[in-house]
Amino acid sequence: MSAGALSSSGARFRPARVGGSVHAQVENAADGTIRLRSSEPLGAYPARLTDRLEQFAAEAPDRLFVARRGADGGWIRISYAQMLDRVRRIGQALAARPLAAERPVVILSDNDLEHLSLALAAQWVGVPYAPVSPAYSTVSQDFGKLRHIISTLNPGLVFASDGAAYGRAIAACAPADAEIVLTNGAASGRPATAFADLLATEPGAAEAQAHAAVGPDTIAKFLFTSGSTKQPKGVINTQRMLCANQQQIRQCFAFLADEPPVLVDWLPWNHTFGGNHNVGIALYNGGSFYIDEGKPTPKGMAATLANLREIAPTMYFNVPKGFEEIARAMEGDPALRERLFSRVKSFMYAGAGLSQAVWDQLERHGVAAVGERIRMFTGLGMTETAPSCTFAVGDGIKSGHIGLPVPGVEVKLVPMAGKLEIRFRGPNVMPGYWRAPEETAAAFDEEGFYRTGDAVLPVDPADPGRGLMFDGRIAEDFKLATGTFVSVGPMRAKVTLEGDPLVQDVVVAGINRDDIGLMIFPRLDDARRRFGLDAGLGAAEVLAEPRVRAFFQDLLDRLWSQGTGSATRPARAVLLAEPPSIDRGEVTDKGSINQRAVLSHRAALVERMYADPPASEVLVPRRNP
Repeated sequence: MSAGALSSSGARFRPARVGGSVHAQVENAADGTIRLRSSEPLGAYPARLTDRLEQFAAEAPDRLFVARRGADGGWIRISYAQMLDRVRRIGQALAARPLAAERPVVILSDNDLEHLSLALAAQWVGVPYAPVSPAYSTVSQDFGKLRHIISTLNPGLVFASDGAAYGRAIAACAPADAEIVLTNGAASGRPATAFADLLATEPGAAEAQAHAAVGPDTIAKFLFTSGSTKQPKGVINTQRMLCANQQQIRQCFAFLADEPPVLVDWLPWNHTFGGNHNVGIALYNGGSFYIDEGKPTPKGMAATLANLREIAPTMYFNVPKGFEEIARAMEGDPALRERLFSRVKSFMYAGAGLSQAVWDQLERHGVAAVGERIRMFTGLGMTETAPSCTFAVGDGIKSGHIGLPVPGVEVKLVPMAGKLEIRFRGPNVMPGYWRAPEETAAAFDEEGFYRTGDAVLPVDPADPGRGLMFDGRIAEDFKLATGTFVSVGPMRAKVTLEGDPLVQDVVVAGINRDDIGLMIFPRLDDARRRFGLDAGLGAAEVLAEPRVRAFFQDLLDRLWSQGTGSATRPARAVLLAEPPSIDRGEVTDKGSINQRAVLSHRAALVERMYADPPASEVLVPRRNP
């Protein structure tokens, strides 16, 4: 199927072959359970992800595999043949060490060439590795989550790019008998091996023998969940999971088979979207991956925009904030617009809802640049499923759509607490959590389906085969004092979209209260920019500025007027000057808000919000008589 139909505005979508998640078989049970499967069978896939590295090193040895800017601003490039040589050398070094699933490799660093080389070498010789969020080492003050991860894994080797940046975390958390490997610098008080020494190792019998023993059930990596409700759990990722999921993605994004993809990507490799999905797409399809050192922040976007002015991707991924910044930058930068749209086949976002305004803005840029609209794909995936389980790749996609199951995945929709929980079974689903038998048992139902805790709705209740929409997290929902259920996910999404661009996230309060209240985390930099405020103005001063307060007052008034009852009509709101704390568990390293932790740690503020009369900082809607 080619996604090239005319849109309602008359502009044609750029052709891009899709499949896999376009049609589904549907079974309805008497108890309300709904089952869905892709109408397209899952194709064959290799036993090991590194088989693709070996394949393309033979077929296209000089093709660029990965690149990163060096200190001089130029690209440091590694071809497929060069990466295979690096992998075999480092693999020999790893195979000669006492490393195994019980003593794996831990990687503390950001995305870089050494990180990827070590990760692929570990996979090559069957040594599991765990990429850990750099924020746990460089932002956290108590290293609580890093300590938990290290104690769970008991690593035999800990790698970091820079001894100065990661030295304090290494000293506090690394086991005394773990080898420390650094690209640069030294870790205070600990002897360290230079990464260059691993790279200088000559391949030999140990590497070859270890590689031959790697199979579909070999553990490739441990990816830790964000720990949004509890401590992070180590998700076992096998070679079968990674390879099956990449084949599922290739069948859904069928255009990946038409030409080697080119990606320009910043998403962190300690998360499944960046490390499994995006890096995997490049490797599995013989593509090229440019490491983007930018971030979706007003300051961090400079690097991303510079990269996109130079490198034209064929498929582009980002979070909604990143797309918002890029769309805004293109308004005054025709060269950026022309380059980005020159050959891109699709966009895809994850992590939050994309506002329709930004979506429309991107489409206008596409029409202006190339006379075509570029499709925005969406879906649902998670760390436990390697990650992709559903994609929306057909016509009429809107924000919130998650589409239909990928080939090889069975979807079961189970009535739960007035909603439909989506559950998954397939070759891309984890065997369990590492060293956590109770959590593993609780994660699966009696038929072996993974319980996601996510709720969905059919786009068309009469025909689930037309696709699904995300309906929030079941565990976040609560009851008001009246017994009325509050659906937190849709309310948070609505507030974020309505409050764009000044709302970063929101927590919904009101458990056992008469009405709901909003605790809003604002985007202070956007507020300063929008209203021309001094960059040095403090958070409290920004939020007290009359025009800023008026923006949020208008937002609350709109939400009140659009609500249909106590569960959808916020009656009060507060603006939070203090950002969410990673050490208190209020936010994950990827920016996801932990609703329960915020409500718990800021209970006094909740009481002030519900005081009668409300405190002076509390906004209340100007209700129509």
